Amino acid sequence: MKPLFSLLSPAGARARLTVLIFHRVLRVPDPLFPDEVDAARFDELLGWAKSWFNVLPLDRAIRQLHEGALPARAAALSFDDGYADNHDVALPLLRKHGLPCSFFVATGFLDGGRMWNDTLIESVRRSSKSVLDLRGLKDGHGEDLGQHALGDDAHRRTALGHLIQRVKYLAPEPRVACVDAIAQRAEASPPDDLMMNSEQVRNLRRAGMQIGAHTVSHPILAKLPVNQAADEIARSRDALQALLGEHVGLFAYPNGKPGTDYLPDVHPGIVRELGFDAAVSTRWAAARRGEDVFQIPRFTPWDRGRLKFGLRLARNFSN
Repeated sequence: MKPLFSLLSPAGARARLTVLIFHRVLRVPDPLFPDEVDAARFDELLGWAKSWFNVLPLDRAIRQLHEGALPARAAALSFDDGYADNHDVALPLLRKHGLPCSFFVATGFLDGGRMWNDTLIESVRRSSKSVLDLRGLKDGHGEDLGQHALGDDAHRRTALGHLIQRVKYLAPEPRVACVDAIAQRAEASPPDDLMMNSEQVRNLRRAGMQIGAHTVSHPILAKLPVNQAADEIARSRDALQALLGEHVGLFAYPNGKPGTDYLPDVHPGIVRELGFDAAVSTRWAAARRGEDVFQIPRFTPWDRGRLKFGLRLARNFSN
């Protein structure tokens, strides 16, 4: 793969930047989310990345991309959201391989908070009910959430697949109210230690990792009034700057799909005006010189085999 990546991304002005995105690294595989990255798989992926790419800190990589000064096979690593396993599981593996990484933190969930999707996931996981009756609760289109079988892991995966997509695009406050109501219907108590605490964020930074902003409450920015979106972005940056005592120059759009989760003609301008240095999306591509540094694409293949994983990364250069 290394010669192929050298051909696709030579040094200098024709270089391409591959940015890999992760969210969690579980200690052991999760039967409800078997495709979620676990420690053994992350260790393997880091080994591949180190052998194939020149892995750089994200801010430096974006700056060198803009200047036309990237090395061949340039890449960067990133995590979104701020899960505690980023610190407890991913960080030791990053140190083992000697690789830098950027962590984008939704600050409203630090120190005991919980993201809406985890309230939903853990409620379904922990419910003792064979059928979850959500009749009377409405999704983002005003449609009834109905009933969902929870008889085994397969049924629970199916239920979560439907519910997450239907609740995702509610406005932030109704979304939280909806998942809290689901937890009550499930008669479950979700955990409050899934996200990092402030000291863990500081430890990531002390370890040489980069910390970026990811809003306060992880809203769909495209659904918010412009002033509210700007407030979410600014307050997350301010909280992290106060926590770390330094400039926070990187931002990641929640969910990150252009046109769906953020508006390319609106939100990158807000991020620029707020004084950030760069921002990342989840559009699949390898960034080219001349790319808008406030819309840098990211992608991670889902393949488990080394060859298929590498070939899908190679195909990503054509986007």
